[in-house]
Amino acid sequence: MTVSLEQLRRCHVAVDLGAARTRVYVKGTGLVVDEPSVAAVNTRTGALIAVGTFAERMTGRTPDYIRVVRPVSGGTVVDIEMAQRMLRHLLGEKLRRTLRRKPRLRAAACTPHDADPLAQRATVETLVGLGARRVELVDTLIAAAVGCGLPVEQPTATMIMVCGAAATQVAVLSLGSIVTAQRIPVGGEAIDHAVVQHLRHAHELMLPSQAVRPLQIALHGNGITAEGPASTLIHGRDVATGLARSVHVDTAAVRDAIHTPLTAVLDGIGKVLRDCPPDLVADLTDRGIMMVGGSALLPGLDQKLRDATGMPVAIAERPDVCVVMGLGAMLEGKIAPMVLNPLSG
Repeated sequence: MTVSLEQLRRCHVAVDLGAARTRVYVKGTGLVVDEPSVAAVNTRTGALIAVGTFAERMTGRTPDYIRVVRPVSGGTVVDIEMAQRMLRHLLGEKLRRTLRRKPRLRAAACTPHDADPLAQRATVETLVGLGARRVELVDTLIAAAVGCGLPVEQPTATMIMVCGAAATQVAVLSLGSIVTAQRIPVGGEAIDHAVVQHLRHAHELMLPSQAVRPLQIALHGNGITAEGPASTLIHGRDVATGLARSVHVDTAAVRDAIHTPLTAVLDGIGKVLRDCPPDLVADLTDRGIMMVGGSALLPGLDQKLRDATGMPVAIAERPDVCVVMGLGAMLEGKIAPMVLNPLSG
């Protein structure tokens, strides 16, 4: 492992601060928080009005003195004070009291692959502000691989693909460490944005910000594969008149619109495979790619990866919570480090 398992076993709480959702795992209890990383603030008084799901529902529906903010962007804390306030409210008074009773409270948090020192420091300061005396940082790719049950400690190749809201991370792991990895700044939000822009330019239609994910609306059924429905009815607002309007959208055109962001993801996978030793690539021919993260559920994405790489592609059983559950498994001591005995003589 890139981080000491012995240190992680001493931690009491694990936090996954994602761009889309914040998840908290408490040792001995399990997953206690799984809410959107959103907070609503009264700009006149500075008071926090709502956090999580309720704050997300307020997006685009507030008067001018209420601001809806996202203190985490791309897996990095961009507003430490607001992230602390959001976490305090998400944890609740009862759970905060329980954690305060822990002597020398220790916390674990995951950071994106190759996160710069400033981003790592922001994550540490966020949790220190909540009372943690020590914070252990774990690479998101390692935590995700553990969370979906991959044999990361074995001398065989495992390929993990973390499909986040703001970025996609791809890596090949062996012997508990990352052999080669790539972070692509394209995630579920970029794909949704491509669909929104297509509808605006081709149909002069604006989708409400709080509509069900535009991609899920436009690409139901078999999703981005050609076997999907020929057209889909979309409801939105006319760009010119501002009135409500419905149009039938050709799903083939939508598939073309999201081709550019998906191409960037496929290029990233190709680079990881090119940088990987041939022996490990041979292992991946049988083992394939494991997809985790909320955007892994994008309909048809797994089939597109199979067609592009020629390798098996599987989606984890609970892809959205794999990262925090992997951190939790490390906290509970469920991962045993591989011991290499030096040869004598």
